[in-house]
Amino acid sequence: MNDKPAKKPSKYQAHQPDADGFIQYSDTEHSTWQTLMQRQLGMIEGRVCQEYLDGLERLALPEDRIPQLKDIDRVLLKSTGWQTAQVPALIPFNTFFELLASKRFPVATFIRTPEELDYLQEPDIFHEIFGHCPMLTNPSFAEFTATYGKLGLAASKEERVYLARLYWMTVEFGLVDTPAGRRIYGGGIISSPKETLHSLSDVPTHHPFDPVDALRTPYRIDILQPLYYVIDDLRTLHDLANRDIMALVHEAMRLGLFAPTFEPKQAANA
Repeated sequence: MNDKPAKKPSKYQAHQPDADGFIQYSDTEHSTWQTLMQRQLGMIEGRVCQEYLDGLERLALPEDRIPQLKDIDRVLLKSTGWQTAQVPALIPFNTFFELLASKRFPVATFIRTPEELDYLQEPDIFHEIFGHCPMLTNPSFAEFTATYGKLGLAASKEERVYLARLYWMTVEFGLVDTPAGRRIYGGGIISSPKETLHSLSDVPTHHPFDPVDALRTPYRIDILQPLYYVIDDLRTLHDLANRDIMALVHEAMRLGLFAPTFEPKQAANA
């Protein structure tokens, strides 16, 4: 989720497009994309939902080079009316919500270094394009994401913190039950080899999705997730988009947070 307030400079440098909208990347950066693509394409087989695979086929992402955003936009616009928005590595909350509300998905135009293949501190172009954009070709997922943006724009600071948990448990780290078995649809899982294997293993807890429960669930961004929420079908997101989500937020606020299922960061790093 590229929604961290820009309180301090990012250590990652986004590339700027030229006058024709073309973004130039180095051979090393293209090679990093190729490594990530080849690794994850093998990893997600039999583990991601069909809707993601359908979107990946529509996007026809190149394996040997970083795609240009205009090529992604062409497919997204035709599928669901979405497009990407080139952004720096960090953007304020308001910008994030404004973009989603207007059906524009923020993409930071940098890619991790070869030394950070497994984990980086901020979402890069591989996470955003490979992890999220295929799902944005799905109407239910796209509708929910746009609704989320509109809600975030109108929310208070405290309400936004609760909304962030809902986004984390669905768009970033959501699972779905399908006739073929449990599958991944969250981009935070799909772009991570360790999370891909971990999420469907017997190690974490899997809970049936309940929006109020998701809103009440603490999380950490720097660990393998200890808990995942599982929806019955992607139409669940369509149905959720048409509910009074802010009423659910207020119910979650009234009930308070669940106890964390992970160690505090300080203890975990001790």
